[in-house]
Order: sequence, then C-alpha cells, then structure tokens
Amino acid sequence: MPTFSAYDGTTLACHVEGEGEPLICLPGGPMRASAYLGDLGRLTAHRTLVRLDLRGTGDSAAPEDTATYRCDRLVDDVEALREHLGLDRADILAHSAAGNLALLHAAAHPGRVRSLALITPGARALGVEAGEQDWRDAIALRQGEPWYEAGRAAWDAYFAGAALDDLWPDIVPFLYGRWDAAAMDHAADDAHQTNPQARSAYYADGAFDPAATATSLAAVDVPVLVLAGEYDGGPTPGRAAEIAARFTHGRVAVQAGAAHYPWLDAPEDFRRTVAAFLDRTSAAS
Repeated sequence: MPTFSAYDGTTLACHVEGEGEPLICLPGGPMRASAYLGDLGRLTAHRTLVRLDLRGTGDSAAPEDTATYRCDRLVDDVEALREHLGLDRADILAHSAAGNLALLHAAAHPGRVRSLALITPGARALGVEAGEQDWRDAIALRQGEPWYEAGRAAWDAYFAGAALDDLWPDIVPFLYGRWDAAAMDHAADDAHQTNPQARSAYYADGAFDPAATATSLAAVDVPVLVLAGEYDGGPTPGRAAEIAARFTHGRVAVQAGAAHYPWLDAPEDFRRTVAAFLDRTSAAS
C-alpha cells in the first residue's frame, strides 16, 4: 500500500490495483474509505485504479487540524497524489460527494487534468444540488418494491425535518438498483468506513464559491463524463445533464436500472461506459 505526504505532513494512503494507465479514484460518502469502491465493476481490466483514502479515512492518517477535512482544503491532497504518481495530467474518477472535490481540483489546476469521470456526482461546488422534488421523483420510480412503502414514509419524515440517521435503514434501499444481499452488505460497511467528524466538516461554511468555480472551470477543456443512475435522486439524470452542460466537452450517460452505486447494480454496463470514455480520452491525447 503506497503512502505519501500531504502539504501539511499528513501521511496519506492509496490503493493500487489493475492494468493499464493510472486512474485516480476519489471516494464519496463524504469521507468514506475508498474500499467501498472495490474494483469498480472490474474496471481494473482496463485501468490501474489508484484509490485515494482521504485524510482521516481508511489507511490515511488523521490531520492535526480537523478544519482540513473541508472539501476545498482537500484539493491539495489530490494534487499531492498526482505529483506522487509522476503524472503531468491525470485522469480522475470521482463518486458522489467527491464530485465536488474533483470539480474544485479541476478549477484550481485545469492544466493538470486530462479527463473527468463524475459518477453520480455531487455538484454543490457548482451550485447544482438535488432538491426535495428530485428525490420525490426518484422515489416514485421504485413503487412495487417490497420496501417501498416503509421507505417512502421515511423520506416523508425526513422532508418534514426528522433526523436522517434515525430513518436511514428504510431510506438506504433507494440508493441501490437492487436491494439484494450484496447491496445490504455494501450499505452496512458505511458505518465503519466513514469518519463522522470528517463528514461533518466536509461541507463546512466557506467550502464552495459556485460562481468562482464555474468561471474557473471554463478553462477546463477536457473530456468530462457525468454518469447518472436511472433511479438516483442525487443527481437525477436531468441534474446530471445540467452538470455536463457546464463543460465544453461534457457528456451525460444514464445507466438503466441503476441508482447511486452503478458499478454494483450492473457492473458490465458500468465498465463498458466508463472504459469507452477513458479509451477515447487516451486515443485523443
């Protein structure tokens, strides 16, 4: 397991697996250890995955200054990993909340990014957020599932102001295209893979300036894939298209039957879409 030093001396870890050119993989959660990404539906057959454990998660050390858990403060850690790998320009894949981190990194270092694959990304950094109606539309797509009624009631309680943690067991099935044993195990791992202190600091005040980020991203003239799940509420396919439209070379792909973890819901479909995108990037560079 390779390690390297961040700008403040914090020891960070990354996990390397696969064949081919390196692909930096940033985990969401926020602040969940990268282990939950697994091999991304055997994307390892096409690329060498370099999964970064963000500071304070997985095998990376916790920083002395917990304010450095804020999303914008993590940009320098991504840049440190790129330098550690000796890459002039990096292909970066980011999932969920890490979509914000990838966007901020690209805005700060546009010349160091070769491509961006944003998988069911958060885009608060651009001022694009999933709202209550987005989730209600996604929830309605799951009617007929045995867990639907309990889940819908839990979402109603959440929208009314109830604490999410208390409702999570009934809400979490909506994040998976299939609520089977594999999905249940994957969801259960969240509790011990996530740093709660870091999670609470990730979106702290001051993390985002959407207008400034949008202006800076105008200089990011690279291929960008935004992959959405058909059943996901954050982002919905419509919101994903909105994110992709912010880029000159942005495109959206919607994976049928998938929700927030598309590589689990249909590994072959996910692998085919992302590998084709990365192959085109390599051929064009």
